[in-house]
Amino acid sequence: MIGAVLIGILALVVGGCVCVVWADRGGPRWTRAVAAVTVGSGRVLRRYQKAGGRRTGGGALMGDNGDAG
Repeated sequence: MIGAVLIGILALVVGGCVCVVWADRGGPRWTRAVAAVTVGSGRVLRRYQKAGGRRTGGGALMGDNGDAG
């Protein structure tokens, strides 16, 4: 069950990225809407992470050296 949910989330992420590229190349109107939602979601997640939200533990990969301030 968890695997199915993770595969569904992965499909949504990949589909969103495809729509971002397609909209950048002049795709249909619906791709621009999906691309805007995808880019907006990414910005919200980045802002949440910078605000000290949930730490992922991937510090070295994410550019976080573990300093508190």
